[in-house]
Parts: sequence; C-alpha cells; structure tokens
Amino acid sequence: MNNVQNIFITGGSSGIGYQAILSLLKQGHRLTIPCRSVERREYLINRLYSQASDNCDLETQINVLVMDLSDLHAIEKLTKQLLNNEHTIDTLVLNAGLQYTGSSQPWLSHQGLELTFAVNHLSHYYLTNRLMPLLYKSINPRIIITASEVHDPKSPGGSIGMPASIKPLEGLISLQTKRHYLLDGTTKFNADKAYKDSKLCNILFARELSKRLILARKKLPVIAWAPGLVIPKSRDGFFRYSRKNNEFGQILFALIARDLLNITETCQNAGELLSMLVTSKDYLESNFIYLCNRLIRPGKHEIAIKEVSQEGLDDNLARSLWDLSAKLVKRYVSLAEDNLSSVIDYQL
Repeated sequence: MNNVQNIFITGGSSGIGYQAILSLLKQGHRLTIPCRSVERREYLINRLYSQASDNCDLETQINVLVMDLSDLHAIEKLTKQLLNNEHTIDTLVLNAGLQYTGSSQPWLSHQGLELTFAVNHLSHYYLTNRLMPLLYKSINPRIIITASEVHDPKSPGGSIGMPASIKPLEGLISLQTKRHYLLDGTTKFNADKAYKDSKLCNILFARELSKRLILARKKLPVIAWAPGLVIPKSRDGFFRYSRKNNEFGQILFALIARDLLNITETCQNAGELLSMLVTSKDYLESNFIYLCNRLIRPGKHEIAIKEVSQEGLDDNLARSLWDLSAKLVKRYVSLAEDNLSSVIDYQL
C-alpha cells in the first residue's frame, strides 16, 4: 500500500491506544509498540492475533518491545537500540496515561518520582528528545500527544475538585528534598490534582516543543488532543488503578455518565479519532494545534480546534518545565557527558 507509516505508540496495550492500533493495522501501517513488561507484551501480541483484521500481516506490521515508562533507564535502553538500528519514525504517538485517583498516598516511579508526573510527562519528554533524530529521517513526521480537557479549570472535568495548576513549580524545583509530590509545591498529596497537573504538563510540553522546532526551522507538527471522557465497560484500560482505590464510586460514576446520561465517548470512536490524527493530511501545515473531542449533546461528540487553558499559554512556565525536566533526566540517567547535548539539550 502507498503512504505506509512507521508509527511508534505508547499506551497501546489497552483502551484508546489499542483501538487505534487495530485501525492502523487494518490500513497497512507498521507499528512499534512498547509494553511495560514481558507479560504485558505477550498479552498484547496474543490479543492482536485474535482480534486484528484478517488482512493484516502481523509478522511484518508489529514490533512489540518491552519498555517500562516509569523507568528512565528502560527508556534509555530501548531508544539506544532504535537509534543504533537507524529506525525511521514517521509518527510518534505519546498516548500512554496513568491515573490513580482516590489514593491518599503518592505512588512512586523507579526513580522515586510521583508516578503520574513520571509516566504522563517526564517519560514522554525524555522519549521524544531521544527519538527526535529518527523523526527527522521521515519526509512528513508528526508528533501526537494525548492530553485531556481536565488541564483546563474552566472545562467541565477540570472544574471538579482541585484545579490543575503547577505554578510556581516549587515542587519540581525542590524535588530533591522529597517533601513535595505535587508540582506546585503543595505538600498534601491529591491524586486527582496530580493527574490534572500532568495533563497541563502535556500541553506546556507540546507548545514548547513546537516553538523549538519552529526556531530550528523544522517542519514537524505537534498535535495535542483531548479524547473526551472515555469509560470502557471492561475492567482494563485507563480507570483500572482508580477502580482499585474506589471501586463502588467508579462503578456508580460510570453508570451515571456512560449508561444514564450518555455523555462519554466510546473507546472505539476515540481510537478511530487517534488513528485519523496519525494518517490525516489536514494538520500537517500547523506547527502546534490543540483539538478537543467535545460533547455536543448526549451521545454526540465532535472534534474541533480549541484554545488551551490560560496557564497552558504561559510561555515562561513552558520553558521552565522543559528546563527542569531536562535537569531531572540528567540527574537520574547515566548517559556519557558527550551524549547529553544530543539528547536532553537537543538544539531543536
């Protein structure tokens, strides 16, 4: 088939990412899919062989690898292999997302960082910097970041509970003291706010990345998008950790939002939207764009361009987040000094 893409996608073993993979495989594209463990890798491979379209050639179309996004060293190891193999990436899809709302205590990554921030932002920040040379090998590269409406305190989801805000980044600045687990320096942990803050980081990271690409005169669109409220009926997927902390509450919320009010989006539709963002030519002329799959009426969503939140437009905050993220990675990843300039301080 013509225009076959090489796609690297995180968060592909369940939920929206998995549905997008099924669609992209059917179109003939080749996918590299990291999974957090050998067991998860085998689970995904078996699932794809049982559910992918009959016309797919999985032997040549999928490359399922092991990479735990909560471990910066695992990202370093896998990306080094891809760089050594001069693997070309046409589209980088940063789709993985983690939420454990309801927990009273922070969960920690392999490097001892709060897990929501580590997986949803820092891992994708590092992964992007590492894989940028492979994107430059593509004729029409693009980067897609799955964000969320909850990054905006004025959105329906963002207005419930503590709002997203990472100013003044005191928690990230003084992270070595291990007193702060929220980016704004709040000492009392709130898992819901941690998730909202990580989605705000996605927006700030996407805007800063796009700005650096423009300065470097690189044509590489950065697309951030919000899929809407997606609550699958299966026990797998995005809400699996939050369900452990408050199973009754999650069941009740799903019953009301999905089954009674019909205000949620299906995994299948959201996956098709993500697949469309990967393949459509409509967004190749934009440097940065934020798209929101907004609810029009019960049972009806429409994806459209939307402005990000006020804090998401803060250029100084975006630059500070980028620089502090670089310092964090340098602290924890044992790369040789002569490689740092081409990885974290990559002159985009």
